[in-house]
Amino acid sequence: MEIFKSDKIYDFMGRRLPFLGFSAILVIASFVLLFTKGLNLGIDFSGGTLIQVQYTKAAPINDIRELLSKNGAFDKAVVTKFGNDQEIIIKIATSSTSLGKDIGDEVREILVPTGTYDIRRVDMVGPKVGDALQEKGIMALSLALVMILIYVSFRFEWRFAIASILALVHDISIALGAIVLFSVDVNLDILAAILTILGYSLNDTIIVFDRIREGVKTSKENHLDIVVNESVSKTLSRTTLTSLTTFFVVLTLYLFGGEIINGFSFTLLVGIVVGTYSSIFIAASFLVQLNFSIENYRNAEAEKEKRQKEKDRIRAQFEQGMV
Repeated sequence: MEIFKSDKIYDFMGRRLPFLGFSAILVIASFVLLFTKGLNLGIDFSGGTLIQVQYTKAAPINDIRELLSKNGAFDKAVVTKFGNDQEIIIKIATSSTSLGKDIGDEVREILVPTGTYDIRRVDMVGPKVGDALQEKGIMALSLALVMILIYVSFRFEWRFAIASILALVHDISIALGAIVLFSVDVNLDILAAILTILGYSLNDTIIVFDRIREGVKTSKENHLDIVVNESVSKTLSRTTLTSLTTFFVVLTLYLFGGEIINGFSFTLLVGIVVGTYSSIFIAASFLVQLNFSIENYRNAEAEKEKRQKEKDRIRAQFEQGMV
C-alpha cells in the first residue's frame, strides 16, 4: 500500500530551514518550561506515598482536604480526582517509616466521616529509594544515547551518528516539554515511555539513513540535497504507515486504558508524532547541515572495497598454495 507515489520526489531539503526553525522554537520552548515550571516528579523519584481511594458516590474532595489538613502529618497532602468523580488520589510527601503506624490505616481512620469508600492501593517510596531511581533513570538515558552514538558511527559514518543523536535530543526535549506543559507525573512508566521513544525514533531514522546511504552509493547525483530528497521520498509511505498504525494503537491505550497508564500512553503519543516528524524533516536536515560530502564518502567506500578485494585475492592465493 502506498500513500505517496513512489516515483514522485518531494523537495524536503528545499524547506529544511523553516522546519529547523520551527523545531528550534519547540525545543527552546520545552527548555523554558523545564527550567521555569520543572518536571512534576512522582513518588517513584521524589519519594512519598500515593493512596488511591474509591467512593460509592462522588468523592467529597473539599471535606477530604479539610480533614487531612487538621492532621500535622498530612497537612500538605495533595488530593486530586483519578479518572472519575468517585475516585481520588492522595499524594503525601511521607511514608510509613516516618509515622507511628501504617499510613493506609491512618488515612482510613481520618476519612471515616467522608462516606463509604475503599482504599484500592497504597504505594510508598522512601526518599533514598527515590533518589536512587532518579540517578539510575538519568544513567539509563545517558547510556542509551552513548550506545546509539557508537552503533550508528560503526554502521554508517560519524556525521550520521551526530545527526541521529541531535534528532533524538530534539524528540526527547519536545516530549519532556509536553510532559511539563500538561503536568504529567514523572514516574518509572514515563521513563519507560521516553526510552521507548528513543528506540522508535531511532528505528525510523536508521531506515531513512540507510536509504540515503544506498542513494549515495547508487545515484549518479553529486548533490546531497537531491539524494536526500529521493531517499526520504522513497521511504515516506513506509514511515507514514508505520507511524499511523502505531499511533492508533497507542491512542486506543490512551482513551480506554484507564488513568493508570494515561501518562505513559500520552508520552508515547507525543513521541510517535515528534519522532515521525523528525525522521522525515529533521534528521536528514541535520546531516546536510553537518556538510556530509558525497564525494568523500564514495572515495572512502571505493578504498574500502579495494582493500577488501586485495584481502580476498591474497586469501585465494594462500588457499591455492601460491603464497
